[in-house]
Amino acid sequence: MGFRKMALALCAATMIASPAAAGDLGTMGNTFPIGERDILDYIAAQIAKAKASGKLPAMQREFTERVKKRVERPKPVEGLRTTEAPRSWLFDPSITVPQDYRHPDGRVFAHAGDRINPLERMPGFDRVMILVNGDDPAQVAFGLKKLKQVGVQRGRLILTNGAPLELMRKNKVQIYFDQEGRITGHFGVRQVPAVIERDGLRMRISEVRP
Repeated sequence: MGFRKMALALCAATMIASPAAAGDLGTMGNTFPIGERDILDYIAAQIAKAKASGKLPAMQREFTERVKKRVERPKPVEGLRTTEAPRSWLFDPSITVPQDYRHPDGRVFAHAGDRINPLERMPGFDRVMILVNGDDPAQVAFGLKKLKQVGVQRGRLILTNGAPLELMRKNKVQIYFDQEGRITGHFGVRQVPAVIERDGLRMRISEVRP
């Protein structure tokens, strides 16, 4: 690994590690007010010190282990619970265009203030998102059954908690993870299992019991 890549890798490690897992990296924890030297220069100096002291291999192993753990078990989505009171609602994906958008030849195809529903321009879109807690066997079973019903071409089994790679290896199907709760947050999901699918020009969200 090149020197600059190593610096960037260690910088990434400090950003993704949780406080409890960060360990003692000496002065790596310093903050940098505006005007101080480039953070990469500082990291490079720390790498040089670690190399000189013989600690660099241990730091590399620690970084690799952190990344492996985070990939195997991403951070759970907060604020979700197992569905107790099933509910269903419609979500309008329309957006308001903030400015004029033009074709390369200058023709305007969307004016500022226009209300556009992307589903009107995607008649073939039929994706079904199945959200489950991967640590709940009943929810996993529900998700796999639903995925089989809609087919792997349409369906996406998405975990909000758990170990996606382990479940992929066990069940031989593609499994995704709702990183940072972006899907559940966008659609307002508060309970899982939940199914998100097209309903005409809107999306239907259904929180169901497993």
